[in-house]
Amino acid sequence: MPAVLHGTKEQSTTASLISLGPAGPFPDSSLSRVLERRWLHYAFLTRDLRSGLVANIAQLGPAHEDPARRARCTSILLLYHEGEGWIASQFNGATRTPFWSSFRQPHAFAEERPFEIASTAGAPWVKLNLARSSRPCTSQCAPFAGNQHLRWQSESGVQARGDWGFGKRVLRNRAAVGYHERVRGYWGWPELGSWVFGFANDARGQHGAAPSYAAVFTLINPPKPDRAATASVMLWKDGRLRRHFPRRGVSVAVSGFLDPNRVRQVPVLANLLGVPPMQPIPRRLVISAQMGDDRLLLDFEAEAAARVVIPCETSLRPFSVHEVIGTCRLEGKLNRKPFGFETKGIVEFAGGAGGD
Repeated sequence: MPAVLHGTKEQSTTASLISLGPAGPFPDSSLSRVLERRWLHYAFLTRDLRSGLVANIAQLGPAHEDPARRARCTSILLLYHEGEGWIASQFNGATRTPFWSSFRQPHAFAEERPFEIASTAGAPWVKLNLARSSRPCTSQCAPFAGNQHLRWQSESGVQARGDWGFGKRVLRNRAAVGYHERVRGYWGWPELGSWVFGFANDARGQHGAAPSYAAVFTLINPPKPDRAATASVMLWKDGRLRRHFPRRGVSVAVSGFLDPNRVRQVPVLANLLGVPPMQPIPRRLVISAQMGDDRLLLDFEAEAAARVVIPCETSLRPFSVHEVIGTCRLEGKLNRKPFGFETKGIVEFAGGAGGD
């Protein structure tokens, strides 16, 4: 039996709108050319280096105190297992709140707190306890395209332990080590152009302890202005940031292309969008950094990739983020002491909205 509304005609109409949904077909927010974006990014590799995880929780649009005008929140989870490739949720993964972050909710080292994210379809999913072992790098900002910018801050050596659900395969009580990053900015995908980002932790140590060495690199390449490219390489030693190599001391080279058969397009619904073919993914990425007598060489060889198709708000072309896992060799010298190790790493190659 339908509900009976009492009062004036205006009151009845208002009550109907409240009960049935928003009072109009469009969000109650001012128009803007590009969106304010706030991200929390997570990436992990299990200690045996056979499985990997990438998760991103994003808030799109300006924050409002009014719940009816709050930012749009999306989340996605990607899992990788050796020999099986990547799988992913849609952009509506169920998350545990408050979101784990060593930035927004600082806490003591080794203090475990829960982190959970799951596909609404049931798989993939993870139920983890995360803990800090290291200190973050300094915050960095890249301005471009006149009035747009991207600001980020990263922390290596994040410890994880818990369960990973791939569907039929479930990994129980697995230890992992990874990376956490917060990003905030105001940009459109065509203006951002492209980026290359990646990290590697020395996974040989005991779980809970900071990696002996960890590295994170970033390269943002907006088309305008001509000198807007921003890059840096950061090196941690035993949980502390020891070197931050600036752009002028960083060189990047790529060679070959990853076999397209090793690339899976996600989320699954992206296959219905008729998106243009992806750009080739480099098979090998080499980054060198030097400052004084200190140096770092990172040699990454891609093994498998997931192409995440992201709608572009200001262009008909989608923006693609390629999550790539592979073997990573690091060697260098810090305070006159040479070091080197081999591990697995995760690299992002992103771009495409500008049509290049």
